[in-house]
Amino acid sequence: MALNKNGVLGWATLVMIIIGIGLIALGAYRYTDVGFGFAAIGLGFFAIAWVFNALKGRV
Repeated sequence: MALNKNGVLGWATLVMIIIGIGLIALGAYRYTDVGFGFAAIGLGFFAIAWVFNALKGRV
């Protein structure tokens, strides 16, 4: 199965969203003392995923 550029960006977006949700969940439930840091990094992953999603169709 050969992926074109849009397919790769779609998969990268999905992976970044999953990692972002995982980091936010870790900050909320496992490492509550540094939860704000985990949430900030998770939101950063969401921002990068948003950029990847916006690039689909333009590359």
